[in-house]
Amino acid sequence: MKNKTYGLLGIASVLTFWTTYFILSAQRPEYSMFTKAISELGSVNVPNKWVWNSLGYMLTGILIAIYAVGLYKNMAITKSSKIPLYSILLSGVLMVVSGIFPGDFENRQSTSMLLHTLGSFGSYIFFLVGAFTYPKIMHKTAYWKSAKKPTLIFTYVTIVFGAWAFIFPNIPAFGQRIVFLFYFLWICYTAIKLYRFPKKSPIAKKGA
Repeated sequence: MKNKTYGLLGIASVLTFWTTYFILSAQRPEYSMFTKAISELGSVNVPNKWVWNSLGYMLTGILIAIYAVGLYKNMAITKSSKIPLYSILLSGVLMVVSGIFPGDFENRQSTSMLLHTLGSFGSYIFFLVGAFTYPKIMHKTAYWKSAKKPTLIFTYVTIVFGAWAFIFPNIPAFGQRIVFLFYFLWICYTAIKLYRFPKKSPIAKKGA
């Protein structure tokens, strides 16, 4: 596939997730962005759980995993570590896992809930690994070098707001929205840059 195709897949993952989120959350008046986890849109025994899990998590995760391949192929113009590739790819794959196993918020010790949690946290952890290892590859090209600072800012914001629930236990879910927002900003920002990638992009000078 071409850079533009991979870029569109990355953008599509963001649009799929948030479009599904806003449509389904709007259909549940009791669903609060301040107190309800995003996963509760697809938890056991809720309406339209498979719509959320299929589109919000599984399809989104598949698109991210495919996009991860295109991003790495474009950016790794010289011999580079494949950790960034595998990390973002696995972030997408584990998001799929979170959709396959709905969260059971009434029985947090259930197998489904444990596997869902493993997928959710695993997806985020692998994202962090990828987000912190990509800057070294970005530095090698003049085109991608400018993406280092914005992507690192997005990454650090997810970490800061990851602690939100411990600081504001009465409205724990709001911080999760910010984490997801900046996770997908990272995906969207790099996807747009990949889509706009010129046919020729010079390698950054050694020591630059």
